[in-house]
Amino acid sequence: MRMIYRSLYLLNYVDSLRLRHNVQRALNRGESYHKLRRAVAYANAGRIRVRTDLEQQIWSECSRLLANCVIHYNASILSELLERKERQQDFQQADQIKRVSPVSWKHVNFFGEYTFRDVGEVIDLQQLVDQLERDVAAVHSRDRPTSHPVFDGNRRTVKDGMSL
Repeated sequence: MRMIYRSLYLLNYVDSLRLRHNVQRALNRGESYHKLRRAVAYANAGRIRVRTDLEQQIWSECSRLLANCVIHYNASILSELLERKERQQDFQQADQIKRVSPVSWKHVNFFGEYTFRDVGEVIDLQQLVDQLERDVAAVHSRDRPTSHPVFDGNRRTVKDGMSL
């Protein structure tokens, strides 16, 4: 019976473009998470300085905790941004936000000292999303050329110096 289900699944997989895309998307999500975990665990130039199995397990669990904190942080920002765009009835932007993965870490510095204590400060999510919207608007306004860049030789650049 198990072979019949497996065969039916494989036939559906071959037949259905949508199923193949969904499977690939799920695989990509898993791979992104593992890349994030590797980025978190790369501290100390990739050397794990542990002596026992217990210390290695603690190191692994800490890197998992930090990866999940990054995902939660990003998901909170994306959720607030999505709600804001839906309130503004900007459904095109809302659809684009829905496709963004919270598994991103380019904006996070992993090479520092982590202190887990209550300092009484809370991240102002509203202010953070306001700044994000201003940054995106600024990039979009610079992204619209006044003349054709091929003919006049102008290069538009973004904040980090990458040419567009």
